[in-house]
Amino acid sequence: MEEEPLVNVIARLPSRVLAGMGLSLAALCFSDMVLAADTLKEPQPFEAQYRLEVRDWPGATITHNLSNEGNHWLSDMRFSITVARGQEFSRFSIDGDETHALLFNSSYSVLGVGDSYQLNENDIPTLDRQTALFDLSRRAGHENCTESAPCAIEFVDQKGRDEHFQYYVSEQNVDVPATISVPAGEFETLSVSLIDTEKPDRMLQINFHPDWPGLILSAVYQKEGRRETQLTLTNFNPNGGATP
Repeated sequence: MEEEPLVNVIARLPSRVLAGMGLSLAALCFSDMVLAADTLKEPQPFEAQYRLEVRDWPGATITHNLSNEGNHWLSDMRFSITVARGQEFSRFSIDGDETHALLFNSSYSVLGVGDSYQLNENDIPTLDRQTALFDLSRRAGHENCTESAPCAIEFVDQKGRDEHFQYYVSEQNVDVPATISVPAGEFETLSVSLIDTEKPDRMLQINFHPDWPGLILSAVYQKEGRRETQLTLTNFNPNGGATP
C-alpha cells in the first residue's frame, strides 16, 4: 500500500490515506525564478479546519495547525473518518527567505491496516511535502511564474523519492488581488496551479491566503478534466495552533 504524492490532494484516499492532506509541494528551483525585492511574509501560528470531499467517498474534516516551537515551526495535518485515519507533520526552520526541513512524519490506516514513514533532516535534500506547502505559499507571487513560463518545483515524497512538478500564479493576481468566499469567510487569495510533469492531464489548483503562509483557502484536484478531490476552509483561528 503506497501513498499518492501529496500534490495529488489525496485523490486516491482509500489506499493512500493522508498523502494529500498537505496538498503540498516543493522546494523551488531557484534557477527558474527571480524573487522580488520585497521581503517574504513571516509565518504566523494558526489553527484551521478544512472540508475534504473525495469522489465516491464520504466527506471528512482535516485539522491543520501551524505552531511555533522556539527555533523551528511545526505544520501538522490530521483527519479521521469511519474507515480511515491519518496524520502528517513536518518540522522546519526559517532563515530569512529560506526554509529548511528538519523532520517529516506520515502515518495512516484504512480499515485498521496502514503504515508510517519518517524522514530526518539528512533524508531530505530539498524539502519534504509539508514544508514545501508552506514554502510555496510564502513564495508564490514573488517570482515570474506564468502559465506560458511556469516554474519548476522539486520535493521528496514520504519515502524520500524525488517528485517533479511545475506551477504558475493566476494572471488575475498580477495587478488586482482576487477574493474568494468559503465557509470560513471571504478572503483575499493567491491562486496557484500545479501540474505533474509526468502526468500533465492532472492539475491541482490551490487558493492560498497571501498573508498567512501555509493556510489553504480552497483546493481542487482534477484528473482528465474531472474533479476528483476538493478541499475548502471551514474554520480559521489566527490565535495559534496546538502542538501535537
